[in-house]
Amino acid sequence: MEKLQYLFFRYFLHVTSIDKVSADKMMIKAKGPVWHQKQKRQNIVPKGLRGLDRDATWGKSQAKGWIYGHGTFMLTPFHTPVVGIFQWMPNSGNEAKRMEQEIITYEGIIKKIFMDSKADDAPMYFRLKQEHHIQLVTAPRKGMDKSPVRKKMIKSMLTKRNRKDYVKRSTTVEPMQGLMDDMFELERCWMRGDSNNRWVFAAMGIAVQIAQLHAYRHKQSTWNIRSLVLGV
Repeated sequence: MEKLQYLFFRYFLHVTSIDKVSADKMMIKAKGPVWHQKQKRQNIVPKGLRGLDRDATWGKSQAKGWIYGHGTFMLTPFHTPVVGIFQWMPNSGNEAKRMEQEIITYEGIIKKIFMDSKADDAPMYFRLKQEHHIQLVTAPRKGMDKSPVRKKMIKSMLTKRNRKDYVKRSTTVEPMQGLMDDMFELERCWMRGDSNNRWVFAAMGIAVQIAQLHAYRHKQSTWNIRSLVLGV
């Protein structure tokens, strides 16, 4: 199913000529009880702990703190917000590494990728720019502007245009994750296990892509698609 998402995204970027996208990760609580980090590391399941998702992992969200569960990774194009990809990733996984892994497959199509400060990494910045001709725009971490390499990166990255575009990500990818969260009630995962959640997240993404493509073709909002997806 994830391959269908990729096909849709390439098609949509082609017909719209959009070359700027934004990336984000969302953390979702596991179905069932929490497996505390120390006990999970030691593979100790407390007596009476039933319905445990053993595949879930721990991750820290700036907004919600520590979460035991699964992650989703999303790419969303600028200008006409749709779900580019909405896919499972380990909750403990590094979203910047996932972003780089995904975005280089769009070399020659995507020119700019926007992501929060988790992507503030100079070696990755220059790899994307020099090897793949993709401009990364992120928020530099405070106090991390002293070395010559960092100064060069920040000067090259934070142009007036890029700063203006970076602000727009708050109206594209972040609300799109919220749309998925609200529509499918993702306060908690629907299923247990990596493979099950990978399948269900992919299915959710495809359902929304179909609805958003219909809305786009009929010149309607790509946000107001709840009835198309859920039939309500």
